Amino acid sequence: MFQHDIPAPFLLGTLDMQRHHAEAIFERAERIERQFAGLRTSELFQELAGKTVVNLFYENSTRTRTSFEIAAKRLGAMVINMDVATSSVGKGETLLDTAATLNAMQPDFLVIRHPFAGAPKLLARKVQASVINGGDGTHEHPTQALLDAYTMRKHLGKDLSNRVIVIAGDIRHSRVARSNIWLLTRLGARVRVVAPPTLLPGEMGQFGVDLFYDMRKAVEGADVVMMLRLQRERMQGVFLPSQSEYFRYFGLSDTVLARAKPHALVMHPGPMNRGVEIETSVADLEGRSVIEEQVHMGVITRMAIFSVLAEQRRLVAENRSEELMA
Repeated sequence: MFQHDIPAPFLLGTLDMQRHHAEAIFERAERIERQFAGLRTSELFQELAGKTVVNLFYENSTRTRTSFEIAAKRLGAMVINMDVATSSVGKGETLLDTAATLNAMQPDFLVIRHPFAGAPKLLARKVQASVINGGDGTHEHPTQALLDAYTMRKHLGKDLSNRVIVIAGDIRHSRVARSNIWLLTRLGARVRVVAPPTLLPGEMGQFGVDLFYDMRKAVEGADVVMMLRLQRERMQGVFLPSQSEYFRYFGLSDTVLARAKPHALVMHPGPMNRGVEIETSVADLEGRSVIEEQVHMGVITRMAIFSVLAEQRRLVAENRSEELMA
């Protein structure tokens, strides 16, 4: 989570994330979760006391931005949510100009969501703050993948080697799918993706996954079935004949889930479209659906990410201080 051309520790994606970096975040999340269980709701950790976190979201978001905000505040940070619609961005300011302005204000962390792939990395090269990718276009959503994997580990054990994880739905337009695929395969899981051919990217064969076009075959013996919504806001053209036909062949129903392992987990990064990609009875299936738990684990995992990055920032500052004194 550090590169020579980026001035501060960061979290930009899972494609190049080393396994030990992911494990460090999981271990920190476990520690935070244990500590958090003993606190009253009003109590805070103080790890980020005196630090500033800026949420810079160029796309609409409810759960991700709120999750980051809660995570940072529980660690004692001051959080600024920039309203991009009413900021200078709406007046034509470029991302680089915004970066220069924010850098002059010296925040400690910048969480960015942007419609263009690569925007977080560009920002990370221009600021002294630690940049966290909250989602960039159809490219990556690393914190979602980390919280998904952390949720799986709590139910399946810390070793995900050879666990069968099915990711189904709109793979083509999903940054969640990409980040999950890259992280889970690095953790040793066997990842299957299933979707209509029109919703699979052309490069999918290079991702080290098993491709399926039949939902029932894909979920056979699965440990986890993760459903994705149809991202119509990113679709340019017609990808499906109808929603009803899509659900018939690629939706997760009780009948389809019965082909997975008896205690297979049902997951969804949200927001859900009930009756489009997932049946209500499955989404709310007690003991199997961990969709609400994913939201809770999102706060815990993002607290861990802030904590690990804060520790790395302290180490970098100490090393620079020693260099100056040498």
